[in-house]
Amino acid sequence: MTTELSCPPEESVLNQHIAGTDDTEYALVIENADRPSLIGQMIEDMFTRQPVEVDTKALSGDEQSRLILLNNGRIAASSPLQEIESSLLLVNSDRYITGAASLENIEYPDVITALTEAQFRLQGYPESNKEKLILVLISRYIERLSYEHGGVHRASFQRLSRLLDESGTESVYRRLGDADVDTHVYGVPDQVPPRGYNVKIHGGYMCDYRNSWFVVHQSETAAAALMAIEVAPNEWKAEWTFNPNKVATINEIIRTNL
Repeated sequence: MTTELSCPPEESVLNQHIAGTDDTEYALVIENADRPSLIGQMIEDMFTRQPVEVDTKALSGDEQSRLILLNNGRIAASSPLQEIESSLLLVNSDRYITGAASLENIEYPDVITALTEAQFRLQGYPESNKEKLILVLISRYIERLSYEHGGVHRASFQRLSRLLDESGTESVYRRLGDADVDTHVYGVPDQVPPRGYNVKIHGGYMCDYRNSWFVVHQSETAAAALMAIEVAPNEWKAEWTFNPNKVATINEIIRTNL
């Protein structure tokens, strides 16, 4: 089996837009944990390869156990530890792709969604499930924005057959189409959705069809984009943003090139 990457990153029109930020230093701090060593180790393991420092020392206090996100030393967001456990630490991606969790009942921790414009590095399954789970959660968050706000939604699947093979994903995109969201899906056309599936299909074989993972929402009231590119066999770099100008640029690049 070859390990050569079939699509070098330099052939991707999206790759240059996953640059990360040099002026932001993120850190996660666990506060008032009942099980500081166990929870801290799980969180630390999840972010080992990421540009996020993790302080596993529990702080004293009487407030609820929580995870705090610091941006350049200032509190940017916080989430209850129970929410982190139930959405990330104690689950796997099957919960989201098989349909066990719907758009409405998924918890989206603020400390995760607030990690914007930091360049993440991750391995795909089976080498890593937890790293990928963060991106799956952000994807579902952006899909929910499209469902609630309408507008334009764009998503890539590498292979269009994945849209139908993953029951949770299939349900989400059927709902987006039925909600009159202007929904566009991208990938190698190994299988196409059946007649009556209200999405616009973009099939192709160039690198950004085969080796990208993006989910983009743009409307009058919200904007969000996740982009990931495979830069080595089963190695990805990724980031997400809620900056309306950056989202508009990404949306236009996808619209005009794919």
